[in-house]
Amino acid sequence: MPDRRRRGLGGGAAAIVLASTLAGCGSDESGPPTLTWYINPDSGGQASIAEACTDDAGGRYTIDTEVLPRDAAGQREQLIRRLAAEDSSIDIMSLDPPFVPEFAEAGFLAPVPEDLQERTTGGVVQGAVDGATWNDEIVAVPFWANTQVLWYRLSVVEAAGLDMTQPVTWEQIVEVAEEQGVLIGAQGARAESLTVWVNALIESAGGHIIEQNADAPEDIELGLDTEAGQRAAEVMRLVADSDAAGAAFSTENEDASATGFEGDNGGFQVNYPFVYPRAVETVGQELADDYGAAVYPRVDADTPAAPPLGGIDLGVGAYSENVDIAFEAVECIRSEENQIAYFISDGNPASLASAFDDPEVLDKFPMAPVIRESLELAAPRPQSPYYSEITGGIQASYHSPASVGPQTAADATEFITAVLAGEQLL
Repeated sequence: MPDRRRRGLGGGAAAIVLASTLAGCGSDESGPPTLTWYINPDSGGQASIAEACTDDAGGRYTIDTEVLPRDAAGQREQLIRRLAAEDSSIDIMSLDPPFVPEFAEAGFLAPVPEDLQERTTGGVVQGAVDGATWNDEIVAVPFWANTQVLWYRLSVVEAAGLDMTQPVTWEQIVEVAEEQGVLIGAQGARAESLTVWVNALIESAGGHIIEQNADAPEDIELGLDTEAGQRAAEVMRLVADSDAAGAAFSTENEDASATGFEGDNGGFQVNYPFVYPRAVETVGQELADDYGAAVYPRVDADTPAAPPLGGIDLGVGAYSENVDIAFEAVECIRSEENQIAYFISDGNPASLASAFDDPEVLDKFPMAPVIRESLELAAPRPQSPYYSEITGGIQASYHSPASVGPQTAADATEFITAVLAGEQLL
């Protein structure tokens, strides 16, 4: 792997300083363009990729990074405000997939060239392709993809005699967890993670939160109050009411689920791949060796699960003064080499299926084949320019999970429709 460590002021930056000096003397010469890549917070992997691509560009461009707020809603808000003002400083942006339709519909994303669409979606896991698509067009470039898997303690399933080589249902793991006196970790907090869970349950039951999009937001047809939506609500209530749910289940986020799973009564959890390297680093390899991973639980035994889809897509700002060069940089950023390096350094899975066969990836994530299988099955959260209103309505309606009942879906549908029509505030 190439050296991904931070460097000091490099040749590209020095060239810009020199060019500005010459321009002050009346020269028409200018240095290579500096592209600004707005990134979500991570462990430094994206900044390292920016430096590597700057080196690989051989002086054609330099990539600087600007870090967005930590939470996804804050990232969206900052980018939306800048792009609404036609900010030309946004050359490249790391976008959470649920926000891609909104940015595309508003005209904030430069169109992805057709030849680049082919090069950057070939060999990519299906879930990541779906997340970068709006109105049947690739409108952003898949970078890394994320998904939740079902983590289980090998010792627990062995004691219970549960065969994890076969698909399991939520009912099965609740039954085993209660019998064995262990916990099930899932994200019950009023946050985006709750929408992730609701969506995965509905999709796994064969439905969709949005059954039919529409030009007018109030005409969007929601699929919450359907057979699939009711099955999802039943499963959510089953888990929340069970003895396997932690005492603070209604405030449980991904970190809390991971912490509970690391404890003496850890049994099962649905969570992202970060939990494995975290366990190795914080509680030791001995406990991590008791971790098993399987595809997300099924809602119904005969219907394959649709695990959550996360990750990051790369968009080029419509008002960038360097659109063509920005797309050239995007192609470097999402290269197989960089996706593998990012998977290893930051624990964020690649969107390229081939990356999961890399020996270093398999060494750090022995369950990489399960992650790849999950990403092939993964379903995006509801794709809509009005996603922020929809997720806000879901979080308000489905919290706390222990309060979810037969009427929840109908109430949520009425509330979200009123929000979309401008008749009610979140």
